[in-house]
Amino acid sequence: MNLPLYKEMLKVNLKGILNYAFGSAFYILLIIWLYPALANNMKAINDLVNAMPESVGNAFGLNSGFSSAEAFISGEYYGLILVLLLSILCVQMSTGLMARLVDRGSMAYLLSTPTTRNKVALTQALVLITALLVIVTATTGAGFLGVFWFLGNGYDFNGERFLMLNTVAFLLFFAIGGISFLISCLANDEKKALGISGAITFGFFTLDLLGKISDQLSWVKYLTLFTLYRPGEIVKDGAQDGLVSVILLLVGLAAFGLGITLFKRRDLPL
Repeated sequence: MNLPLYKEMLKVNLKGILNYAFGSAFYILLIIWLYPALANNMKAINDLVNAMPESVGNAFGLNSGFSSAEAFISGEYYGLILVLLLSILCVQMSTGLMARLVDRGSMAYLLSTPTTRNKVALTQALVLITALLVIVTATTGAGFLGVFWFLGNGYDFNGERFLMLNTVAFLLFFAIGGISFLISCLANDEKKALGISGAITFGFFTLDLLGKISDQLSWVKYLTLFTLYRPGEIVKDGAQDGLVSVILLLVGLAAFGLGITLFKRRDLPL
């Protein structure tokens, strides 16, 4: 790793990372703050959810119900908002860290210094991973803080399942970020890298949504990584196969590793 480059790229992207982190933390605090006001009407809310088509509940993570605080949080935030937020981050930041530098000629200046392509690519990958870690850590910390502030001991909240939920969310976007980074390492054009990464990431999301909504299209869930992410099941009964976490970790490591290797070997328009 090139430490000066790592520090500089973190500095360049710090404002964006903090905006995502604070925004995510604020939103989850808002949801936890709202929970006590809705807790007295949870039976009516659960009845309303149960009256919806099962496919709709599956699509938006509502079938776990809202009988506990973490179930409410997973349904209102982890099932959709956090997924979209981190998807956008992975696509935009991975493109900015590699393809944009090649497209604008900045990569030539980096490689003219006493460093190697391998170190540059590895450093940029670590910047992206750090950003994901900061945002998920801020979200997790804000969740526990919100429970302490707004819920106390009067409401059902399983901290272990909430921590597991955040861990799986991080691993999912470690894998998605790795794929986006791989594409960015292979692209000379910033817009092309952004378009391909966005198409794959949000294509994965769309396929997962279609697989949940339609029984006839349920097979498409095997074409997307998002099918491994089931926040409702985690908070409902702690059901999360350790194999899922291992798969996401390996996909991320393979994608980042392949991106670094191919960037080292490819011809660059410098």
